[in-house]
Amino acid sequence: MIKIKYSALAFLGLVMVFTGCNDAGKSSNGALSSSAAEKVYVAPGEQDEFYAFLSGGYSGNLTVYGLPSGRMFKEIPVFSQFPTSGYGYSEETKPMLNTSFGFVPWDDSHHPDISQTNGELDGRWIFINGNNTPRIARISLSTFETEEIMEIPNSAGNHSSSFITENTEYVVAGTRFSVPVPQRDMPINEYKGNFKGALSFISVAPDDGRLNLEFQVLMPGFNYDLSHPGRGKSHGWFFFSTYNTEEANSLLEVMASQNDKDFIAAINWKKIEEYVKNGGGTKMPANYAHNVYDEETHTGTSTMKKEVITVDPTKIPGSVYFLPTPKSPHGCDVDPTGQYIIGSGKLSADITVHSFDKMLAAIEGEKFDGEAYGIPILKFEEVLAGTVKSGGLGPLHTEFDGQGNAYTTFFISSEVVKWNVGSWEVIDRKPTYYSVGHLMIPGGNSRKPFGKYVVAMNKITKDRYLPTGPEMEHSAQIYDISGEKMELIYDFPTHGEPHYAAGCPAELLAPKSQKIYRLDENKHPYATPTPDKARVERTGNEVHVYMSTIRSHFTPDNIEGIKVGDKVYFHITNHEQDFDVPHGFSIIGQNTSEILVMPGQTKTSVWEPKKVGVWPFYCTDFCSALHQEMQGYVRVSPANSNIELSWTLGE
Repeated sequence: MIKIKYSALAFLGLVMVFTGCNDAGKSSNGALSSSAAEKVYVAPGEQDEFYAFLSGGYSGNLTVYGLPSGRMFKEIPVFSQFPTSGYGYSEETKPMLNTSFGFVPWDDSHHPDISQTNGELDGRWIFINGNNTPRIARISLSTFETEEIMEIPNSAGNHSSSFITENTEYVVAGTRFSVPVPQRDMPINEYKGNFKGALSFISVAPDDGRLNLEFQVLMPGFNYDLSHPGRGKSHGWFFFSTYNTEEANSLLEVMASQNDKDFIAAINWKKIEEYVKNGGGTKMPANYAHNVYDEETHTGTSTMKKEVITVDPTKIPGSVYFLPTPKSPHGCDVDPTGQYIIGSGKLSADITVHSFDKMLAAIEGEKFDGEAYGIPILKFEEVLAGTVKSGGLGPLHTEFDGQGNAYTTFFISSEVVKWNVGSWEVIDRKPTYYSVGHLMIPGGNSRKPFGKYVVAMNKITKDRYLPTGPEMEHSAQIYDISGEKMELIYDFPTHGEPHYAAGCPAELLAPKSQKIYRLDENKHPYATPTPDKARVERTGNEVHVYMSTIRSHFTPDNIEGIKVGDKVYFHITNHEQDFDVPHGFSIIGQNTSEILVMPGQTKTSVWEPKKVGVWPFYCTDFCSALHQEMQGYVRVSPANSNIELSWTLGE
């Protein structure tokens, strides 16, 4: 491969230069036109047209915003403990955060993707990756709750995830960092040729979404950055961007930019799937957690899996090819037709587009430019569909509007560029404020985009909002793309560090929203179906409190006979059957968070009293005019006392 004569460090000095230019280009009063304001205004009582799901980055969660208003509706806890609801604190949800490393109450969430049918959003689930401790999560879009988390073995930096095939057959988990497979003690400087990348294909059951790690493709030790599935004519293929084809293990900002080109890895998953179903692949010992939340019992369980099927692609002719791409590509995006694969290098000024048809022709004609670890490298000229010239500086991510146009973010020059798919001509460009990473058009990575808005997710906020110290929330900006020219219409702050987003029309989700859990369908083993079933039971030093709540009373509300050293389980059932009336529970010295119990749901909080006294508990969520009166007491006696358990039902 051709070597460059300068390093990536040369570009770092350009970042502030280009960012500063945009700052100077702002209007003097910073105001938008009244027509722009009207486009984002949602009147009291009216609702937004779209849901936008933004990854929370280092928050570990997923945030939900309305478009065009930019209002944040909800933070969905996924990989991080969340005291607002008690997720990861309640006994029912603690198992969701179990891993082979033990209880891990945090992760770095990057890339959400909504389930599809025939390449169109179906609004059943949204998937997102945990980047640090490799995991994939599935969230229900009827309850907006995390239903399943699967840990990924043989992986590290689970970055090119969690993208799905066009019928949600698979969600993928591609490793960013190559590692020894299996893991072992070995010198880091022996990286080259010894470390492996793992591309995991996780099947999704069509009825309930249940995940299963079907197989892992063990690849050369490159870094696998982002990915997208083929669709339409390219359905059956998956495309992964790679960098560090040099296989450097130190000073990557220089050493991983030496080659003139890196690769997009084209994976024929249909061919590999057939190979595995016919008994191919190697069963490798593994240890990874599979955590599932049951909506009927309102309880999560964690199971440790002990093996995984690995595949050597060189043993399956025609299963994997490398498409040369300008160095250090980040995004790897496929247009709605499935014909074009965009994988431009983030140190480039141009956008490179590959053709799926040309790729097949090059494979058929054996137009190869050598191989890497037994995997054929296709000739760059043979697969190139076109180049978008002078697109900007530092292209990262492309999505589509369904009208034949593409929109690409440029990190270094801080802008969004609109260009035509086919002619490769730039149509429009607009600055962002500042240093944009990814963008999102609702449905923009599906066969049917809803090309009305584009949301740019910016890394630097600077002067867009009132300063709140050295750390500020990140910034998103909404552009109206319904006309030929883009129009910036709104800024809004975003929680955590949004790396990526997925969006869909509200009408796809709102009618299916689950508003309550039916009390008569509650199968939690510690549920209290009616207040007269409330009770307190002791087994040794374990005490189980079966408690019910309804506006504005706990049953039981006074408990005596608890001793220092006991382990008290409060199993709380919310008897409300009205939408949006949760009840909370907290007690002094809880050493955990409160828990928030939805209508018809049961949750458990553990309390281990350490002091003698009379300790109050109360409802943490405002529920009625008598919310302040919703309280009770627990009497705690010395460990050697002989006070019997007693309680009052408030009758």
